[in-house]
Amino acid sequence: MKRLRQPSAHPHLARIGPVFAILLILPAATACGSEPPRAETPLEERTPKVLLIGIDGVRADVLADVSTPNIDALAAAGSFTAQTRTTTPSVSGPAWSSMLTGVWPEKHGVTSNRFTNRQYDQYPDFLTRIEQVRPELATFAVVDWLPLGQLDGAGGPTLSARIDVREVLDGSELGWADADTRSVGLAVQHITQADPDAMFVYLGNPDETSHEHQSIGVEYRDAIALSDRHVGMLIDAIRARPLRPSENWLILVSTDHGRLPDGGHGGDSRIEMTTFILTSGPSAAVGTPAGPTFIVDLAVTALTHLGVSIDPAWELDGKPVGLR
Repeated sequence: MKRLRQPSAHPHLARIGPVFAILLILPAATACGSEPPRAETPLEERTPKVLLIGIDGVRADVLADVSTPNIDALAAAGSFTAQTRTTTPSVSGPAWSSMLTGVWPEKHGVTSNRFTNRQYDQYPDFLTRIEQVRPELATFAVVDWLPLGQLDGAGGPTLSARIDVREVLDGSELGWADADTRSVGLAVQHITQADPDAMFVYLGNPDETSHEHQSIGVEYRDAIALSDRHVGMLIDAIRARPLRPSENWLILVSTDHGRLPDGGHGGDSRIEMTTFILTSGPSAAVGTPAGPTFIVDLAVTALTHLGVSIDPAWELDGKPVGLR
């Protein structure tokens, strides 16, 4: 079984290949190969930015068996744990709500995929929090599971309309692999043409593929591998930004729940309740985070990296994870 992290800073470079090694340890090069590399701004002077990539329904032990060079490279250069606990029940509605808001279902109110009794007005997603307290920051989200961005009734969807740019696709209509590809295309376009500060990109294909085939077999593993290629496209877009030497990007990758061998989930077994958190970038620690980690930690980690002060009145349940 391959590992998704290494405890020391650079022995992993031989494993992940020369291209990733160069990108991880050298400053950005100029367009002309004969010119010297551009000097990067000191870390403390760079503009903090964050990209949270959420891949639905990925079992951490299966992830470790699939060829995922892009995720591996991020993990090797940062912090990774495959012992993160998700919500009870281990289903998408409560779990994504907790990841994005930083509070448990007892507060945000979502306890099923019906999204009844949601309290997003009181406990909004982290991008909406940013809009409330730091509206000068540019926020972006793209999702292809409709409830996250399009939900009728009181409380609205998980990701509110206050987010600066919010793209909502329908994976059920488009097909999940195609919808994820389109979502990543929209995110890459935004990274390339705009100046985002905080982003969330949702990839739904692995979860839906496992449900469709009622297994964690080859189709599910292929879907995880496709998600890894999508991660690579997003990272390539960030690395190609002309302003990257003056930016401090934190990349977060996680999932909402595990699953059973038949593709199901929702119970409290270890393989359903265990997820992972990956934190990578100049401000990320290297190795395994100290202490237990929980799905509610992701929103707080993103806010902390951006320098957003956590108001105790927000009653957030998470803590920063994987930062220096």
